[in-house]
Amino acid sequence: MKNTFIKISAILTVTFFTVTACTDLELEPFGELTSVQVYQDFDNYIHVLAKMYGGLALSGQSGPHGRGDIGGQDEGASTYLRALWKLQQLPTDETIISWNDEGLPALNTMTWSSDNGFVAAMYYRIFYQITLANEFIRETSDANMNSRGISEANQNTARLFRAEARFLRALSYYHALDLYGNVPFVTQEDAVGSFFPRQVNRRELFDYIEKELLEVIPLLVAPRQHQYARADRAAARMLLAKMYLNAEVYIGEARYTEAIAQLNEVIGAGYSLEPNYNHLFFADNDQSNEIIFPISFDQVSSMAWGGATFLVNAAIGGTMRNFYNFGVPGGWQGMRARPQLVNLYPGVDGTPDARGWFHTHDQQLDVENINIFQDGYGIIKFRNITKETGDRPDGPVSDQVSVDFPMFRLADAYLMYAEAVLRGGSGGNQAQALAYINALRERAYGDSSGNITSNELTLDFIIDERARELKWEATRRTDLIRFGRFTTAAYIWQWKGGTFGGSAVGDFRNLYPLPQADLIANPTLQQNPGY
Repeated sequence: MKNTFIKISAILTVTFFTVTACTDLELEPFGELTSVQVYQDFDNYIHVLAKMYGGLALSGQSGPHGRGDIGGQDEGASTYLRALWKLQQLPTDETIISWNDEGLPALNTMTWSSDNGFVAAMYYRIFYQITLANEFIRETSDANMNSRGISEANQNTARLFRAEARFLRALSYYHALDLYGNVPFVTQEDAVGSFFPRQVNRRELFDYIEKELLEVIPLLVAPRQHQYARADRAAARMLLAKMYLNAEVYIGEARYTEAIAQLNEVIGAGYSLEPNYNHLFFADNDQSNEIIFPISFDQVSSMAWGGATFLVNAAIGGTMRNFYNFGVPGGWQGMRARPQLVNLYPGVDGTPDARGWFHTHDQQLDVENINIFQDGYGIIKFRNITKETGDRPDGPVSDQVSVDFPMFRLADAYLMYAEAVLRGGSGGNQAQALAYINALRERAYGDSSGNITSNELTLDFIIDERARELKWEATRRTDLIRFGRFTTAAYIWQWKGGTFGGSAVGDFRNLYPLPQADLIANPTLQQNPGY
């Protein structure tokens, strides 16, 4: 097992139940004690913080299922990372899934509606996380800790916990900003109880997240000095840089200079590229110095049917297990690559570009029938094996995995820097941008044979290189929107718009709808246009 903190998160049966009414969530109680009882004892604080981190990976109080956090949703399918990944990947040129769960085919074809359960699952997870964070921040205020007699030393520790909770809340609000745009808004300042929260627009939410992150950065631990899988200053700066990079989409303003400033801090913090690209997605990737902020998983102590367990198992089908060791006993026959992704690489067997590794045996390139796993090449990326042994880590043999998901990593910072420079941001230069891109390509090719020249470093190159480097890492939808290619006829892929040849869709699909159930529960909310 990897580290103490994830074990705390995994075994947690959190013992408080005070929530802020902000959505039509059916929240399940965590235990039998009240909030007052929990926060009276400082020793409980780390467990509540662990629950917030665990909320990015786990589904409830008993892994891999049982006592789910959110009612009314499939527990495994509604985990945070699995829900996020589906919304970011399935409508794009990178991914397609064969399953016919109600609402899932509509993600493949960009034909979802406001009653889509998978769209709702992410929305509810976001606000569940925000609810947890709001409560923790409220209960650990200096005034509350003083009234409970918490020692000054413990209060100092709790202030760090509080800063981490603010980061986690900002992360969830960022996902709300990116996916849904105009959403209900609640903080620790709102009174606990039933009320209709006000809806904020994208500009208000952007400004709030920016302010929160700028305030919290100096309160967090310095980069690479914190316990693994906990947020530090680099994680917060990376999140802020992502928001700045997409600011033209979110608020209609170019903020590329600000993005570069944050990225310079991240890149200068001492991270380094993992020498072997494939090792980034193995079960011992917690050892990598490239990963800035992961969602941590452990096949023994943090089990869930979402997250990395989903990413490993759902990508295996057909004859794939005859050729590769994935470190799991079966395969769920779900996800494959669309041909547009495959065609971005110079080969399909990991040569000359190690990132372009696909299973082609008994598979065809074109996805003529979405429901047939053999239509579309398989992707070999996330595998539950270690680089030392090439086999599964010690532990029970099951579908569960120990692969951590790299939410932020250095390679993405390099790509973001290059893009921000090309888009006119100050504080960087094209020579450095080229050096960063070629560092990625030298790792991928094993030498300088894949390097590009300054004339080849264009925005068109960047959007393709982001796919080559970051495929299946839950960035593609956001990237395509930023480049004006997600909904438009400027770029077409198979099954975009619901036809094999693909077609443009309405620009309103750059945002997901608010769930219909939430609109009914909160009549003050206004639906996003087009739904």
